[in-house]
Amino acid sequence: MPNTAVTLTIDGVERTASVEPRDLLVLALREKFGATAPHVGCESGRCGACTVLLDGTPVKSCMMLAVQVNGSEVTTAAGLGPHRIGSALQAAFKAAHGLQCGYCTPGMLASASGLLAKNPNPNEDEVRQALRGNLCRCTGYQHILDAVLLAAENLREAEPA
Repeated sequence: MPNTAVTLTIDGVERTASVEPRDLLVLALREKFGATAPHVGCESGRCGACTVLLDGTPVKSCMMLAVQVNGSEVTTAAGLGPHRIGSALQAAFKAAHGLQCGYCTPGMLASASGLLAKNPNPNEDEVRQALRGNLCRCTGYQHILDAVLLAAENLREAEPA
């Protein structure tokens, strides 16, 4: 099959690349679009290292083809920084020691960002539920949970009264 032109808005910038119809989104993001924040882990949807926001919703980019999302907006962990929620999460992950080797961090940030955009006041069980598809081999998860809850608290405190 011939290559297909796919246009995506990646971290706020519209870009077009030629992809093979079989290219996974995560591989197209990394190899065709140069977005290296989503990591390739299991390629079977189990680890969550490839999680990105697709039109605002966390998805595992190894579970879809690039051609399926033509015209969509993709936000990677690298694109979260300028956003209020992304900045709060990054600061909280640092303050609460929510990362170690960093391999899972982009997926954790994307999943947590999706949660906080929908639920600015999650409890620990809701955070666990939102992150359940993201695996971490280093932290034991408690620091990650603490970081997401801290980010939520900081965002609520920063809201104008």
